[in-house]
Amino acid sequence: MFGQRLLTIPDPVDALPGRSEAMPVPAAHHVNGRPLVGPYPDGVDTVVVGMGCFWGAERMFWETPGVWTTAVGYAGGHTPNATYEEVCTGLTGHNEVVLVAWDSGVISLTDIFRVFWEGHDPTQVMRQGNDVGTQYRSGIYLVDGAQRAVAEATRDAFASALDRAGHGEIATEIVDGSDFFYAEEYHQQYLAKNPMGYCGLGGTGVSCPVGTST
Repeated sequence: MFGQRLLTIPDPVDALPGRSEAMPVPAAHHVNGRPLVGPYPDGVDTVVVGMGCFWGAERMFWETPGVWTTAVGYAGGHTPNATYEEVCTGLTGHNEVVLVAWDSGVISLTDIFRVFWEGHDPTQVMRQGNDVGTQYRSGIYLVDGAQRAVAEATRDAFASALDRAGHGEIATEIVDGSDFFYAEEYHQQYLAKNPMGYCGLGGTGVSCPVGTST
């Protein structure tokens, strides 16, 4: 019963109700001092991705040149403004995700997705390594329709590279218009505040043949 709950996204009627109050977040990014919450400057675009535990995933992006700011949160589920404890029950349907805001004059969306694909194993279903559950699934949560073509093109390119390397099929969900809810303050830039903290992310070792890697 417990395992089934962890591996199955609940129907909306069965999800926890949540709340109307948004989670308070720091005014500034712990690493670069920029705002976590928009509006962002002109030329800064956003996308939301899930690739396992959001602590390590966020670090991967704030260390990427051209990324303007990052924040962790929850998306892909039903419960508004869920808490971490609620997400961990599997009864919100949410995924642990990273909001990535990048300077489009410095780095492209294609390269953002290259970091995403190479940074985790998108062939795993409802898990990343030892982290098992719906909150650890691979996902891309699009901010607008124009991002879908790039997401699907990079997915298909990486799928071919994975196949040549003997890996299975990509299980990543690509979703239009999913709400993003900020996670609690202590989760934001967690590994900058706790350098010895847990990070269970690991890629496949396969390069994604798009962007600067070509």
